[in-house]
Amino acid sequence: MANLADRLADGVKDRGVKLAYGAPVTLGEDEAVPVSLVFYGFGGGNGSDSEGNGGEGGGGGGAAIPVGAYTASPEGPVFVPNLIALLGVSIPLVCAGGWALARVIKAFK
Repeated sequence: MANLADRLADGVKDRGVKLAYGAPVTLGEDEAVPVSLVFYGFGGGNGSDSEGNGGEGGGGGGAAIPVGAYTASPEGPVFVPNLIALLGVSIPLVCAGGWALARVIKAFK
């Protein structure tokens, strides 16, 4: 099992920044560097029952959410957010904030 974990770790150890910041893209006369929120995870395990029958397995997954791009401006690089992704990411925060506020109001009644 350690061999599987080592192989998974070797496959992703140098990919953090390369995945979060894309290659520069030219749009007309402007150049932009796309930025994304990247996360991934892997897991695995092995075991056996009381009769000695064993097994092992593993899996993983991940996602990349485009959050914006760096573009050039007279003042230097400027981050331009992707508003659709920003709204999508903020939905759980707004829900949690509303839930917490409702609990606080209920506690003071």
